[in-house]
Amino acid sequence: MTTEALETLVPSAKTVMQKIAAVEAEKATVAMRAHAQQEAEKKALIDRLSKPSGLSDEEVMKKAALIIERAAKSGLTEVEVHRFPNSLCTDRGRAINQQEPGWEQTLTGIPREIYEFWDRRLRPLGYKLRAQIVDFSGGVPGDIGITLKWG
Repeated sequence: MTTEALETLVPSAKTVMQKIAAVEAEKATVAMRAHAQQEAEKKALIDRLSKPSGLSDEEVMKKAALIIERAAKSGLTEVEVHRFPNSLCTDRGRAINQQEPGWEQTLTGIPREIYEFWDRRLRPLGYKLRAQIVDFSGGVPGDIGITLKWG
């Protein structure tokens, strides 16, 4: 093989760096698309959770009965009934995190509906409700969980 032919076997350092840059750019594009998709899904979820559910007390009571029955059959005395982003609280979950009196006033949308349903229908039956931050991504309060307790 000639020297010239041997040199064509190995690309130049510049060519290798260009190939690496192209691969990295493609990875970045894929990651950006995935992030944009996740953000769109999150926005759609928040939009849906911000609006009334449209369920009647009877429909919610049937769902609650099913959830409670399944949990009790498993020997549980509590069950998380809803998890939602802290952006559905007027203070982003600060009052819940601090367990301040009146934290329920910061709820909006479906989480508020859940609280009001519990207060109206399940509290008189002896059920308790707890709201707490269940995710501390990056060290800051994230998602909030609402737990129904009976034990």
